[in-house]
Amino acid sequence: MNVPLSILDLAPISAGSDAATALRNTVDLAQHAERWGYKRFWVAEHHFAAVASSAPAVLVGQIAAATERIRVGTAAVQLGHTTAVAVVESFGMLEAFHPGRIDLGVGRSGQRRVEALRDKRKPPEPPREWHEIDGVVIPAPFDMRAMLSDPRMQTRMAALQQPHAVAPDFADQLDDILAMLQDRYDVGTAVPGAGSGLTPWIFGSSKGQSAGVAAARGLPFVASYHITPATALEAIELYRNEFTPSEYLAEPYVVVSADIVVADDEPTAQRWAAGYAHWVYSIRAGGGAIPYPDPEDLPPLTADQIGIVRDRVATQFVGDPDQVVKRLEALRRVTNADELVITSVTHRHEDRLRSHELIAQRWGL
Repeated sequence: MNVPLSILDLAPISAGSDAATALRNTVDLAQHAERWGYKRFWVAEHHFAAVASSAPAVLVGQIAAATERIRVGTAAVQLGHTTAVAVVESFGMLEAFHPGRIDLGVGRSGQRRVEALRDKRKPPEPPREWHEIDGVVIPAPFDMRAMLSDPRMQTRMAALQQPHAVAPDFADQLDDILAMLQDRYDVGTAVPGAGSGLTPWIFGSSKGQSAGVAAARGLPFVASYHITPATALEAIELYRNEFTPSEYLAEPYVVVSADIVVADDEPTAQRWAAGYAHWVYSIRAGGGAIPYPDPEDLPPLTADQIGIVRDRVATQFVGDPDQVVKRLEALRRVTNADELVITSVTHRHEDRLRSHELIAQRWGL
């Protein structure tokens, strides 16, 4: 039996369009996803990029109000850019308006960037060879240090925090969130939020702190294969090996993400996905995501540019429904995932709708 399938959306802004249109498109996709049988609809948090999901809690509220049954949440709130009480109170309010439908996803993206900059003088890890495990591509890790050292990136990171502010440790912030949700926080009761029944979902991409904290606290873990395919399996292994049962979970619960584009036939899917390499390159070059390009108007990437995005392109699942389901099933089998979450970006909104509709039909939702 297939595991549940969910959607992660970025509210992408297409070339020639704008943020307001992107947000309306995301709400429209969520309404379709509910009709098609998807389990959850999550939105990401990004800043200074041509995606409109910069305030995920606000967007979650709009999506939940426009739908009736589907669970809605974040993938994920970046704790390095906010406080524990702000998270608990805002998501407690969402849960009060939409009981039993809100997923609180948190990650340490902001803290990871600071750590990468701090450690940029360390020698790189020994190179690892590309390989496959039962049809799942495991590329060599991408070295993020050059991207994070870009002055434009550093300026953006500084703008997301008060001057000289230092974010608390991720584990400490998470413990504060758990204490507030359970109404045992020393300072007082976080209203709304305390007693809401919300369960934090921990997002991670390597065998680092996120996977370890999720395991130690007995919380569900989301492995970002679509962002860091080289290390997602290691993160899952650490999480499962170190998992401790809790009031939230008796056993580990793993969600794995995949980037897909599906069309009625492979050539059409490849055409819809043609702008993906350019889009990922714009992110990794340090300039922030550009508006998603029109596949009909693309200059070729250079060999060096292709090398920077090779891992992401190789692990994007593109094709007809049978081809993509075969790769999704391989990913589920290799990771033993309890759930898969897919993200799909195309220039035209109708193509993105069609991609999600086709995979829902073929997956048997």
